[in-house]
Amino acid sequence: MFQIDHLGIAVKSLESAKAIYEKLGMSVSPEETVEQEKVRLVMVPVGLLEATSEDSTIAKFIAKRGEGLHHVCMRVPDLAAAVSKLKQDGVRLVTDEIKTGAGGHRYVFVHPSSAGGVLLELVEGQ
Repeated sequence: MFQIDHLGIAVKSLESAKAIYEKLGMSVSPEETVEQEKVRLVMVPVGLLEATSEDSTIAKFIAKRGEGLHHVCMRVPDLAAAVSKLKQDGVRLVTDEIKTGAGGHRYVFVHPSSAGGVLLELVEGQ
C-alpha cells in the first residue's frame, strides 16, 4: 500500500520553524543530519529541512523560491522493485542510486519532470 510518509519543508532555521509545532503540542524528533544531502532535519507531522551548506539542494531551493514545501515523500512496500519498474518505464530519477538517510530510511528521489512538477521522494516502509 502506498501512502504519504512525510512532506519536506525547506526552512532557514529549524529552531524558528519547529516552534509552532511545539506550541501546538506536537512531538518533535531529535535533530538529525544527513551528510550526503547537506541537510539538518527534525520530523514533526512534516519534515523540516535546514541546509548545512550553501551548496546543498535545500540552500539552493530557498535562495530561488524561499522557504516552503520542497518535496512529498511516499512510502512504498519494496523500494528496489519500485525503482526498477520506474527505470524500466523511462521515469527520470534524480539519482539512480538508492541511498540511506534520516532514521536509516532507504530512499530515492523522482525528478519533478516525471512527477507533475513535484519532487517526489520514495522511501521503503510498511
